[in-house]
Amino acid sequence: MTKTIAIVLIGLMSVTAACDRPMTSGEKGAAVGAAAGTGIGLVTGGSFGQVVGAGLIGGAVGYLGGSAIGDK
Repeated sequence: MTKTIAIVLIGLMSVTAACDRPMTSGEKGAAVGAAAGTGIGLVTGGSFGQVVGAGLIGGAVGYLGGSAIGDK
């Protein structure tokens, strides 16, 4: 199960890295927040649903934080 999650995360990072334009502050925040939330979910030993939820919440919080920083 952990291998599957790791493969999916590597795929998502590859898609994010393949953008044809520089990422905005909000997009950078979402990528970092999603990665951090997913990582924390994996480290704490959560189930698949909890790990995905943590990644989604981290991405949303990261996007809001990055957008706020970008609007300064």
